[in-house]
Amino acid sequence: MTAEPARGAKARVAVLISGRGSNMAALVYAAKALDCPFEIVLVASNDPEAAGLELARAEGIPTFAHSHKGLKRAEFDAILDAQIRGAGAQFVALAGYMRLLSPEFVTGWADKMLNIHPSLLPKYKGLHTHERALEAGDSHGGCSVHIVTAELDDGPVLGQTEVAILPDDTPDTLAARVLIAEHQLYSRTLADYVRRN
Repeated sequence: MTAEPARGAKARVAVLISGRGSNMAALVYAAKALDCPFEIVLVASNDPEAAGLELARAEGIPTFAHSHKGLKRAEFDAILDAQIRGAGAQFVALAGYMRLLSPEFVTGWADKMLNIHPSLLPKYKGLHTHERALEAGDSHGGCSVHIVTAELDDGPVLGQTEVAILPDDTPDTLAARVLIAEHQLYSRTLADYVRRN
């Protein structure tokens, strides 16, 4: 069980990353606003070389990194879970975390874990979302924030932002614009969610 926040206290959020951590950075900077209802208490990664860890440390946020290699999924997730709970986190935000989570981990954080995904769910779950949107001739790509469930990219959608697809877009140019939308959508949606929960 996680501790309940004191009245007026900020919700404590752990962020999981696997790479550069640009969405994590957006959450960190959003949390600096006086009226933001959450604070980042831990940034954790399954890759000790993840670039985002350096930024988190520079911002004074505790970090944890441990390679998942050689460990069963549930074993690694138990290590991760212990660190998150040890930091006093009440919510988990996945921000470019590129590992499937064990059922035990997902159950342990039911309705307390959010993810940002670079498509307009339920379209294009999984990888290569921008390529798939372009191949389908879609007029818009975009991003979604959803509650994490046992099924990949399948939990209830809490918020979405549409991003227009331009005639000369490539997966990379579309991804760059969607990323701007992600950075705004995630912090706004997480703030709304922790206020309600």
